[in-house]
Formats: sequence, C-alpha cells, structure tokens
Amino acid sequence: MLKDNNNEYTWGNVTVKLAKAYGFCYGVERAIQIAYETRKQFPDHEMWITNEIIQNPTVNKWLEKMEVKIIPVENGEKQFDVVDKGAVVILPAFGAAVNEMLTLNNKQVQIVDTTCPWVSKVWTSVEKHKKGTYTSIIHGKYYHEETLAIASFAGKYVIVKDMDEATYVCDYILGGKLNGSSSTKEAFVEKFKLAVSKGFDPDTDLVKIGVANQTTMLKGDTEEIGKLVERTMMRKFGVENVTEHFMSFNTICEATQERQDAMYKLVDEKMDLMLVVGGWNSSNTSHLQEIPENRGIPSYWVDSVDKVGPGNHIAYKTKDGELVKKENWLPKGHVRIGITSGASIPNKAVEDILLKVFEIKSEEFSEDA
Repeated sequence: MLKDNNNEYTWGNVTVKLAKAYGFCYGVERAIQIAYETRKQFPDHEMWITNEIIQNPTVNKWLEKMEVKIIPVENGEKQFDVVDKGAVVILPAFGAAVNEMLTLNNKQVQIVDTTCPWVSKVWTSVEKHKKGTYTSIIHGKYYHEETLAIASFAGKYVIVKDMDEATYVCDYILGGKLNGSSSTKEAFVEKFKLAVSKGFDPDTDLVKIGVANQTTMLKGDTEEIGKLVERTMMRKFGVENVTEHFMSFNTICEATQERQDAMYKLVDEKMDLMLVVGGWNSSNTSHLQEIPENRGIPSYWVDSVDKVGPGNHIAYKTKDGELVKKENWLPKGHVRIGITSGASIPNKAVEDILLKVFEIKSEEFSEDA
C-alpha cells in the first residue's frame, strides 16, 4: 500500500513516509539464500559459521534453529578447534580474515562463502595497495568483522573511524602543520595501537597511501577523508608527484549509498520524527540513524517491534549506541513519521513496527473519546 502511494500512507492521525530505498540488499539476500540452501544440501553435516551471517537477530536465530552454530570466541580469539574435519563452515556476508580462511583450509572442511561482492571489491583494492607498497588508510571501525577482514588483505594499514582521526593522521604527515592535533610518534602509536598493522611506523609507513573503507560507512565521510588525504599528499610531496604517493578506488557499497541518499531526501521533508529499524550492532543502520540526529530531528533506532510499547513507550539507541527509554515518544495529534531500515532487515519487521505505531495512536482516540 505504501509503495502504491509514493511510499506514503495516512491512517487516522498518522502519516508514514517510507524511504525510497530501504531494507534487504542484494548481498544480504544472497547470503541468506546460500546459507539456507547449504543446510538443505548438507542436512546431516556438522555446520558452523565464523560469525553472525548478517546483523539481524531474527535471521541468526533461524540459522541457530537449523543447527548452524557460530564458532565460539574466547579472549577475543575464535576457537576453530571445535570444527572437525569434514564439517561445513559458512563465511558470513561481511567475509572472514585471511588467517581464518587459511586455518579452515588446513582443517579440510567444506567452506561455503557468502561474502558480499562489494566487500570482495574492497579486498581487491587493498591488495592493490599492498602490491604497490602503499599503506592502506581504512575508514571503518577497527573492531568490526568486516574491517578486520579488509585489514587482513592489506600490507601496512591504519584504521580511522572518522574525520577527526583522519585529520590527526594527516596532521602527523605534515609535521603538525595542518591543525596541530597530532604530537609525537609515541603518541600516534598509542592512539592507534589497536588500529594499525604489526610494527607500524608512522614516520616511514605514511609516505605512500591508499584509501579504502568498510562498505557500511557514511559515503560523504569516506569521500571527505579521501579528499583530505589526497590534499595532504599534494602538500607534502607536490602536486606533480601526488600519483606516486596517493591511490584511491571507489569502494562505497551501492546499496549502502542508495539507503543513505534516500534518508537524506527523507529528512529534507517535513517530518515530526524518524524511525530507523535495524540490528543494534549494525554499522550501516547506525549511519542511517546518524543522518536525522545530525539534523536535530527526533529519531528512534529500534531493532524489533518488542522495543515499541507497552503503551506510548519506546526503547531505542542513538547513533553512538546509547540505550534510551522514553515515555510518550509519539506526540498527540497528527504526526508525520519517516521510516527506513538497514540492509539486514526484512520488510516484515518494518510492517510490524508500523502496526504497533498505529495501535498506539488508536489508543489516543479511545482516551479522548
């Protein structure tokens, strides 16, 4: 019904506007389909997956019921010793690190790879950095499984989570002449101790740089970081020499970009509040939440319908991951709500949450009667 009316629907005193692009992307649908088909083809085999296949609790519970087990982690290390020879092991949509794949190959297991093609594209980019002896500056979250996998394909690398960290790196390259945010080599190493390759030396490893990104980061942020690094290398080594010191490829996922672009268009419309539906550990959903928050629009990031209610109550997360519980989040009277969902969320989850919203607003009529 929403799609038949320009993605907009009014029921009583609620008008809902759905983003033009939302929900499941090709990579996610492909990963789920492959995983389900794998269980059908290997009905009696022991089956493992190196991590959650996607960042959707419902889908991961379905796989658990199908006896697809996640390889356990102890002290930050995956315990591959639980995997026996001949088992089937699924690699999730955001891939697996090189050392993990080598370990599994040595164990003589059947590997089923559901890695998203866009993630593989980033691997190819950082491998080109490595072959050209470029250090990869990776825009991402150093602890995220996708970024860990990307880094495993790189040679030298440093991971920056945002523009502030990228600026720090660039300031160091320019000897503190960008904005003075950096200081000593020791301070650099300490700041990025969990986000650099082994033996990383900022004095020698930031002479040739390639830029890549975790596919779910904000498109605009990645582009700005790339421009900043390129300008820095021009300033350091001269415009005429920049191609010898800087390399960049477009590694922004099309589906992520489409959903972010659709959210920007949605916040440009007059909305009273926004609903963002997606797993609370989902990077792509956190960036969708970031867009309305940065515009000062009330926005509620929920991972399931269970977080809405009872009554006019909601439990949601902010872009920074803070859990907030709020009463009377739906204002009285007519309300315009913009809604979107992350790439790992089925349409049914969005429908369930909208029905809950309509139910809450219908109770408002009963109270006023």
